[in-house]
Amino acid sequence: MTIRPRGHSMRGKVNDGDLVTLVPAQELPLEVGDVVLVRVAGKDYLHLIKAISGGRCLIGNNRGGINGWVGCQSIYGKAVDIRRST
Repeated sequence: MTIRPRGHSMRGKVNDGDLVTLVPAQELPLEVGDVVLVRVAGKDYLHLIKAISGGRCLIGNNRGGINGWVGCQSIYGKAVDIRRST
């Protein structure tokens, strides 16, 4: 699956309009620093995994913001390629 996220919370890792290729999160191990597609409080975000502990992942953006802990099952995509928009 590919998406073109909008916004600036991930600037530097994923810029507004970049083409991001995702694979289902179950296909690859999740690691701190991964760019992932996650559902938090009913909304979908392309954010970073900041920490992993006991089956939970701490999710945040690339500007220092933290969304909070979610069950790792709430992560349903992992970025495997990010192409800069032109």
